[in-house]
Amino acid sequence: MVFESQENLIHLNFKVYLILLKTCLRYLRISAQVVTLFTHKYQATRQLSFFMRLDVNRFYKACNPTKTLDKGKSQDEQLYIDFSSVRGGKIIDKLTRRIIRCDLDESCCQLFTGHIGCGKSTELLALKANLENKGFYVVYFDSSVSLDLADVDVTDILLVIADKVIKSLEANNIKLKSSSFQNLFRGIQEFLPSIDMTFGAELSLGIAKITAQTKDSPGLRNELKRYLEPRTTTLLEAINKDILIPAKEKLRDRGWEGLVVIVDNLEKMDNILKIGVHTQAEHVFVNRGSKLKQLNCHTIYTIPLVLRYSDSIINLTDLFGQYPGNLPMVPVRLKNGYEYHEGITLIQEMVMKRAFPGVNWEHSQGLIKDVFDSTDTFKRLCLVSGGHIRNLLRLLCSCMDIENPPLSRKCLEKAITEEINNLMSIDNKEWHLLRQIAKQKHLGGDKEDQEEYHRFIRHMLVFEYHLNGESWFDINPILAERKEIKDNYYKF
Repeated sequence: MVFESQENLIHLNFKVYLILLKTCLRYLRISAQVVTLFTHKYQATRQLSFFMRLDVNRFYKACNPTKTLDKGKSQDEQLYIDFSSVRGGKIIDKLTRRIIRCDLDESCCQLFTGHIGCGKSTELLALKANLENKGFYVVYFDSSVSLDLADVDVTDILLVIADKVIKSLEANNIKLKSSSFQNLFRGIQEFLPSIDMTFGAELSLGIAKITAQTKDSPGLRNELKRYLEPRTTTLLEAINKDILIPAKEKLRDRGWEGLVVIVDNLEKMDNILKIGVHTQAEHVFVNRGSKLKQLNCHTIYTIPLVLRYSDSIINLTDLFGQYPGNLPMVPVRLKNGYEYHEGITLIQEMVMKRAFPGVNWEHSQGLIKDVFDSTDTFKRLCLVSGGHIRNLLRLLCSCMDIENPPLSRKCLEKAITEEINNLMSIDNKEWHLLRQIAKQKHLGGDKEDQEEYHRFIRHMLVFEYHLNGESWFDINPILAERKEIKDNYYKF
């Protein structure tokens, strides 16, 4: 019995030994695989760093703050970053769905807004590419090129839309005939003999001559407005009858689903009083907005962000049937002031895409040392931008004006100081309101302060953020570098 017990014990110990031996061998194999994997990644990173040399001139051009990325172009698509996960959702998808869900004989009119420089044009061009992939014919144009945004009215916008649509169609060998416009042209010629209307029967040439001759002549433009304003309905009927309706028919014959017009940069119109107490934007989009809705095609207009926070927002929403789509900033800090890693990482990925196009984020992280002297300097750039893309790119270009990469912390702080010195003048009352916003994370409700709040938004002293169903305001972090706020900002 004792012998059998000892034999069983030896047998049991041998089994345990085998199990331990197998476990150790398995661990060694896994460890070897892990070591091999990390070795390969390290070697790949070293090889990538060796072969991928930063082209400073190309990087500088790619960071041009005035350049708009067009996702429809392959060279720009590789630089595009989708920030929707940290911006409250895919606003572009919402705009797209509203269009594709319309019946063939319906037209959808939408408004889109956001801070100047936050990336609206990039997103609208991404929307254009998205709609074209779904079979829509899209005419996109920058209104600031064709219009004097210091003095713009509905008839100006309607004429430019007509001009851009016709030129786009003609570029694709789609010709339109004029009937209603001929009568309008004759009336303009009789009222304004100084406008050269010798264009024959070509509709595009007639509209082009009107817009070209009046854009740079305020006097002539005002006279044209005086003639067209009481005839806005006639102008709309001519655009629909001579251009949009036949255009849609010809486009459908070619297999297109419909016609979409995107009018960008109207948010840059001057904030002057137009009629009585109404600003130019309120006059165009609220008082006269019903005319912009009557075009017989899908339309998207950008509007000044201050309209979302004005007393006119209720009337604007009633008129267009929905709140304006809003593109907020990319959050680099949460509402509680803590750094927001996901927002910072996406901005860093955007910068590295411009430094090394075609290199994915996993690999480009190993190349950060070629662009910045440290990851801390890179993070400082992201934080001080407040998630405002154009401001960040401007700071980046300012650094490269001072020195070549890798950019030093000293260089970045010098560029930040220059940015601080270029801030507009802010009086004591405004500093008080800005400190309140930094602390409370929202705009106050006092009526007497509304003009200051609108000024803060227009001049990008205050930014808006949306994340996980929550929205808040905060001051531009550049302001936090000023002594009027710096001592208390991080306490807030």
